[in-house]
Amino acid sequence: MKLDPAILKRLPKVLLHEHLDGVLRPETVIELAKDSHYTELPSRDPEQLAKWFHQGANQGSLPKYLEGFAHTIAVMQTEEALERVAYEQAEDLNRDGVVYFETRFAPVFHTWKGLTHQQVVSAVLKGLERGRKDFGISSSLIICAMRNMDVSLEMAELAVDFRGRGVVGFDLAGEEGGYPPKKHVDAFHYIQRENFNITIHAGEGFGKESIWQAIQYCGAHRIGHGTRLIDDIAVADGKAVKLGDLAQYVLDKRIPLEICLISNVHTGAAKSLEEHPFKIFYQAKFRVTLNTDNRLMSDTSMSKEFAAAAETFGLGLDDFEKLTINAMKSAFLPYDKRIEFIYSVIKPGCAKVRASLGATAAGKN
Repeated sequence: MKLDPAILKRLPKVLLHEHLDGVLRPETVIELAKDSHYTELPSRDPEQLAKWFHQGANQGSLPKYLEGFAHTIAVMQTEEALERVAYEQAEDLNRDGVVYFETRFAPVFHTWKGLTHQQVVSAVLKGLERGRKDFGISSSLIICAMRNMDVSLEMAELAVDFRGRGVVGFDLAGEEGGYPPKKHVDAFHYIQRENFNITIHAGEGFGKESIWQAIQYCGAHRIGHGTRLIDDIAVADGKAVKLGDLAQYVLDKRIPLEICLISNVHTGAAKSLEEHPFKIFYQAKFRVTLNTDNRLMSDTSMSKEFAAAAETFGLGLDDFEKLTINAMKSAFLPYDKRIEFIYSVIKPGCAKVRASLGATAAGKN
């Protein structure tokens, strides 16, 4: 099903999985590189640079996908740069119809020029706050620890320190192979004792065991990607016919899967959009959400992710409303705020789009 891009843009959207260092505008990368005397960029032409990031990411390999971040992180080493990137993220997402987003990043990567972790987080929150004031878009921040570094407890404490100031959760990111979530169990137990929120990258570059550990060892409330959960599902004729114990648990406990369609193809988590397990998860009533992951690297947006889902899986407006409500139900916001978003922003916003299409077009979808 092909839906008009303008219609998809107007739909209210909720984004739960996007990396701050993967969303920079190419022009901003170039300007920040100039300001910081960083000379390693592969191109100083915005179009060429955008193409370079996209080509580098689209190689079917997570380690290769991550290579481009060396450049974005290198130019995000001052408070001004961090604030600017967060502010522009809010502006760009607002333009694409996003009404609420959670952005995530690893503060440990932004201390190369002497900033403290506290300064790094404060600068990002300042940019998000300016975005809220100027564009009316709501947002929150998630702090990431890295699988291959031994600072997860420190990052967990940092996340809790900024609770109530815009940080809403804690994540574990980076290459999965060889770095299981249970190695960071102390950090997650600390977060659990603090009654705080946990999302973990799992089942993207590694199998279902990674998802199992994220949930049962680390107490994940949401799973970043979760693509390999399909390994625990028996499929016949494109439909789930039997769930393994893990898949059944994820379904029954309504553990949200932060699906990133286009990025999953780029990293090799899925061979193609057609072979992505999203549709099987969605039909089997898993709580799936659609996300961008890294807009710069994957040359994507929420509207493009919606368009990909519409064309590949035949989704219509009712489906997108459902997916957006799924996302808001799963957001790391207080319950009353989530309910308010659903009934005051998402449902009326979707109804408005439907009304503008007229009864006939709405019926077709």
